[in-house]
Amino acid sequence: QVQLVESGGGLVQPGGSLRLSCAASGRAVSSENVQWYRQAPGKGRELVAVIGHLGTTLYGDSVKGRSTISRDNATNTVHLQINNLKPEDTAIYYCNLNMYWGQGTQVTVSS
Repeated sequence: QVQLVESGGGLVQPGGSLRLSCAASGRAVSSENVQWYRQAPGKGRELVAVIGHLGTTLYGDSVKGRSTISRDNATNTVHLQINNLKPEDTAIYYCNLNMYWGQGTQVTVSS
């Protein structure tokens, strides 16, 4: 059974940074594309970043230029670093691999 566990969310001031982690079990994160999505209150789920099984990366327009997705095959974890956080980054961030989703981690950007 595949499990995804996100961590690293929290309350951060505008301009700050966070590193989110998605720890996977039951399937190697290097075997398939892994996506980060987010969902803000009252809004739909939005694609934030993707890392392909070959290591290629793709970013949503809202975080492009201030975000980095990376993968640690040794720990079977995918990380998402977001810098220069803005209040509009406030959302629950979810990790997705194939049909599997984590429970999400809350990111709140506020002064």
